[in-house]
Amino acid sequence: MNARADWRATLASLAPAFAERAAQLDESGDEFVAENYRELKESGLYAAGVPRELGGEGLELEELCDMLRTMARACSSTALAFSMHTHQIAVNAWRLKHQKAPVTPLLEKVARDKVLILTTGGGDWLDSSGDAVPAEGGFRVNARKPFSSGAPARNILSTSAVIRDKGGVIHFSIPMSTPGVSIKPTWRTMGMRNTASHDVVLENVLVPEGAVAARRPQGKWHPLFHLISMLSLPLVYAVYVGVAEGARERALAIVRKRRPDEHLLQAVGEMENQIESARIAHASWVAFCKDAQPGPATTSKSVIHRTLTARGVLGTVDAAMDVAGGAAFFRSNGLERLFRDAQGARYHPLQEGLQKALSARHALGLEI
Repeated sequence: MNARADWRATLASLAPAFAERAAQLDESGDEFVAENYRELKESGLYAAGVPRELGGEGLELEELCDMLRTMARACSSTALAFSMHTHQIAVNAWRLKHQKAPVTPLLEKVARDKVLILTTGGGDWLDSSGDAVPAEGGFRVNARKPFSSGAPARNILSTSAVIRDKGGVIHFSIPMSTPGVSIKPTWRTMGMRNTASHDVVLENVLVPEGAVAARRPQGKWHPLFHLISMLSLPLVYAVYVGVAEGARERALAIVRKRRPDEHLLQAVGEMENQIESARIAHASWVAFCKDAQPGPATTSKSVIHRTLTARGVLGTVDAAMDVAGGAAFFRSNGLERLFRDAQGARYHPLQEGLQKALSARHALGLEI
């Protein structure tokens, strides 16, 4: 498949089934969107962001955001879980292009073997978690990693752990089939119910020295996190813009045959303002990050865009509930599901309070 030319056509063919399953799976509670992932794997989209010369299709940040935003309008959970794989590919492709990082084998494996990467970075952030004890040939790691989206479908675990006596953190990638790695089904949530963002547990797992991709001080900003802020976060929030657009479309479908009295006009007008603010903030974010270089200034501006995008998303779904009125309260209309799914926009790093502190410190010339 030529993803650059055809990803829209591919998603158009997948979307009706994704949308039909979304309502059914949400009702069931915490079941994973496994069938959607089987179809995504067959479509070739796993490697959409892998450079062409390594067997992928080389989609850039803007195209990958459009792909996730489009997917989210059909199924929020599928898109959010898929963004966690997609941003890993985007970060590694950038590192290869700009830093000549030794990530070629990983990117080639994604394209060749259609493997899916599981990341735990959102739950770990700067401090990380778990214990890494030096052992012969590497480290023995014990850890419990929450928010591991799409865990049942993943092939490679990309995570980190703390070397306690040294105050350092190691980042490493290992197969999910590694002895001692298991999934604990903990994901029972208000929204995004079918991402299967369960806990991944590592019990006395041997991490070979060769699997360690990076080392850094615990609790301090590192170039890796500047890169995540610049590339990963816009991809994740593209999903939420798609959810907000889906809520807007659903609300309009519900009220189009109603008499357009002043209350309805004001409610729809507010919804239009909010969705446009989300779109503008996200489009500005992507345009800025496309040509930016990672660093404190870029991170501050990026997480400001994260806050503004999230505000627009949450404002849109709030307004959509007002537009639809009492009909929004019925599950059969599908709007309350999108309202619940959008609430996840509150929780990805950096949350608004932490963002304000970081951006304030940068503005004042303080260390972030």
